[in-house]
Amino acid sequence: MYSDRTLLPKECLRLCALGTLALSDKPISYADLANSVRHFTAHIMGPSLDMMGSSLQLLKLEGLVREDCNSGSYSDAQLSLTKAGHDKFKELMQGTLRDTSGELSRLVMALKMRFLHLLDDETRRDQIEILHDVCELELDRVLALREEHANEAAPFTGWLDMEARRLEQKRDWLKSLLA
Repeated sequence: MYSDRTLLPKECLRLCALGTLALSDKPISYADLANSVRHFTAHIMGPSLDMMGSSLQLLKLEGLVREDCNSGSYSDAQLSLTKAGHDKFKELMQGTLRDTSGELSRLVMALKMRFLHLLDDETRRDQIEILHDVCELELDRVLALREEHANEAAPFTGWLDMEARRLEQKRDWLKSLLA
C-alpha cells in the first residue's frame, strides 16, 4: 500500500483473487482464478501492463490460499482461501481511494462494490462513508474548477458540467447505500 493506504496495482490483483475465492463456496482451479482476475480487471481498466505482472502463486507462498491437489497434477490443483487470506482480504478491502475517476481508482471502487457484502455491517458502512467522502471531495474540486473557468469555451465548461453531474449521481447513489 501507499503511505495513504491506497492500493498498489498488485494489491488490486490480490484483492480480486482473494475476493473471488471468498465469494466461491468451493475451491477454484488456478487457471480459472487467473482467468477470472484477468477478465474482471481488463474489463474495468482495459489492457494494462501494471495488472499483468503479479503471479497468483505468491498467494500460496504467503499462506493466503491453500492448494488442494487430488491427482498430484498441478493443473488439477484447486485453490481455497485460508484464514490468513481472509484477513488479508479484509485488510485490502479497507484500503482508501484518492479519487474515483482514475483507472486504478475505478478498479478499486469496482472491487469494493463487488465484495462489499462480504464485510461485516460496521466495516461495510465505514467503507461506503469513505467512498462517499472521496466522491464529495472530487465533486468539490470539479465545481471549483467550473466556477474558476465559467467564462471559457463551451466544450470545456460543458465537460465540467457533465463530470459534476456524474459525480453528483455517484455521491447520491453512495448515500442511498447508507440508508
